[in-house]
Amino acid sequence: MADATLTAKGQTTIPKEIRERLGLEAGDKLVFTALSDGTVVMRAKTRRLLDLAGSLTRPGQPVVGVDEMKPLRG
Repeated sequence: MADATLTAKGQTTIPKEIRERLGLEAGDKLVFTALSDGTVVMRAKTRRLLDLAGSLTRPGQPVVGVDEMKPLRG
């Protein structure tokens, strides 16, 4: 747990340990979600589609190009 203070302008600084743990950098986008029980969830919205490239591969798995993929039927 880490504490932060809200300024008169509604701004706060995310504590360093939280920024480091989430890998946050200046300019990153954050998403705040207010739950019905009063809890607020903050998520880093830093993933881009390019960041996911290669995330589904396994060692030794053949590379398949988009043109080689068969469409799903169902």
